Amino acid sequence: MDIKIYKSNRKTISLSVDDDLNAVVRAPYGVSNKEINELVSKNKLWLERASERKKAQLEKNNLCEDEIKALIKTAKEIIPERVEYFSALMNLYPTGIKITRAKKRFGSCNAKNSVCFSCFLMNYPMKAVDYVVVHELAHIRYHNHGRDFYNLISHYMPDYKQREKLLKS
Repeated sequence: MDIKIYKSNRKTISLSVDDDLNAVVRAPYGVSNKEINELVSKNKLWLERASERKKAQLEKNNLCEDEIKALIKTAKEIIPERVEYFSALMNLYPTGIKITRAKKRFGSCNAKNSVCFSCFLMNYPMKAVDYVVVHELAHIRYHNHGRDFYNLISHYMPDYKQREKLLKS
């Protein structure tokens, strides 16, 4: 596995896997290459697992145009209903709902409280779809991933951590 290193004015060091299945290290300018190599070595097993997950995700999202159109059609039938259901339950209403072809994220909520969902979410179980819907609706109240945000999610979906795992498997 190749390693890409990006140094910047950040305070923390992070490790991830990109779409080309390379290890990506983001680090502050002051971190030495020796420290980076130690981090990569120490997390070799995690990197291998993350690489396998990324590869599976890429394969799942590598579809022909007709398959993507079918996913979009299904998403447009299912997701607005789920948003309507959870909006009423949570008393949080988006200003709009959009289905996209996003491959890197399952959903998003913008500053105007409009929510977007990837059509590729339809490749996952409904428990995972519902989690993403609740997650994005929670962003209407909290535009961050803080403690209050996750408390709100767990209030309506106590098993959210197990549902979140469905998106990673």
